[in-house]
Amino acid sequence: MRAFLLPAMVGLGTGILSAWGVGGGTLLLLIMTLFLGVDQTTAQGINLLYFLPTAGMGLLCHRKNGLLDRAVLHSAVLWAIPAAILAAWIATGVDPTLLRKPFGIYLLLAGLTTLVRRQ
Repeated sequence: MRAFLLPAMVGLGTGILSAWGVGGGTLLLLIMTLFLGVDQTTAQGINLLYFLPTAGMGLLCHRKNGLLDRAVLHSAVLWAIPAAILAAWIATGVDPTLLRKPFGIYLLLAGLTTLVRRQ
């Protein structure tokens, strides 16, 4: 039961934080790799699957509230799909241990940016 309950609670908690705009997916990655013993590549795959329903709900809510700029959305999707395919292809050929330091640096910079913007 504990093997299921802890990951479910982590998913619920990071889902709530995502709804508040905190960046639950990033927190999910950290918790999985640091506390749940999930390797980096598997954690990133789980995070991508986690992102799909949360992004979909966000898109629906923004559309409902009239907050979508269709021109920007179309141009972003046009570039995002090939970029995502290329990045996924590159990531599958990279040793996961090489991803840890750049990802850690990214997290630090993202956190600092968030702190600086709020002040």
